[in-house]
Amino acid sequence: MKLHELRDNEGATKKRMRVGRGPGSGKGKMGGRGIKGQKSRSGVAIKGYEGGQMPLYQRLPKRGFNKPNRAKFAVVNLGLIEKFIEAGKLDAANVTEDSLVASGLVRRKLDGIRVLAKGDVKSKLIITVTGASKSAVEAVEKAGGSLTVAAKADAAAE
Repeated sequence: MKLHELRDNEGATKKRMRVGRGPGSGKGKMGGRGIKGQKSRSGVAIKGYEGGQMPLYQRLPKRGFNKPNRAKFAVVNLGLIEKFIEAGKLDAANVTEDSLVASGLVRRKLDGIRVLAKGDVKSKLIITVTGASKSAVEAVEKAGGSLTVAAKADAAAE
């Protein structure tokens, strides 16, 4: 058997119906859309419409709220900070938000950088950031370092 000899099984494929190609085709004139009305016209979308009945998406209760001006932090894990220090891209004695961005560990500061406790810490770190989880603070202090959470200047002004 060669590639040009491959064929689908008999009846496996069906030619598509060409609509609106004369009365002899069986789908001519109105093309299966019936007579007049919104659905017979082109460019009409009535997806959520239920014939005047209150649509389902409006009947269901709405819950929750997304605060439009909430602070968005860039997130860093302790394990990654440790890895960058071992690679020589960061200085353990002075880890600040600017040094994290300069090293390439964080792309941008956003509203500040928040440190989370994923990964293990061996170095004696001195970190100053906008936010940190309690477990991250404990992990750094357990390794003999310090994690200072400094409030952002424009966050204090609000």
